[in-house]
Amino acid sequence: MSHYFTNDYVKSDKHELNVIVKDTKLKLIVDGGVFSKKGLDFGTRTLLENLDLNKINGDVLDFGCGYGPIGLYLKKTVNCQVDMVDINERALALAKENAKINDVKVNVFKSDIYENVTKKYNYIITNPPIRVGKKILYNILFGAKKHLKENGELWLVVNKNQGAKSLVKDLAEDYEVMVAAKNKGFYVICAKNR
Repeated sequence: MSHYFTNDYVKSDKHELNVIVKDTKLKLIVDGGVFSKKGLDFGTRTLLENLDLNKINGDVLDFGCGYGPIGLYLKKTVNCQVDMVDINERALALAKENAKINDVKVNVFKSDIYENVTKKYNYIITNPPIRVGKKILYNILFGAKKHLKENGELWLVVNKNQGAKSLVKDLAEDYEVMVAAKNKGFYVICAKNR
């Protein structure tokens, strides 16, 4: 079975989505082989709708950007510099195309976890790839600490059926953790670097 976090060949099925998050409109081209190709998934929407946009600024990393809804939304709504990373080549191509369509300037590049990430961020924001398994997932979430500035924040969304409660407990060993919102089983979690 092929997953969106690999580069396995998946038949192309490009189409356009028109998405509105709060009052921000995005036109997004999606394709087969990327996460949530049928529409903005509920977890990502829940994450975006519960970010405190009044405090987000500086350098932001959209980790596992897929076709780009998180990074593009943030660049359109707040004054920040956005880097977007993924391992999936098709997702990266779509994120670049979607940045042009939405007339935003972001830096999109390939990275296997943080392999090509060289700077520190005020915010790392992600709907993490839960299906990679706990070991890789924890490498992503705890590895974020090395790429956050002092008092930087990791924001993520996880479903309670995918271990959100235990994840909150585990993250609290290395971060100052707050559950910012809960919506239909999804937890929006803020893990502050300390």
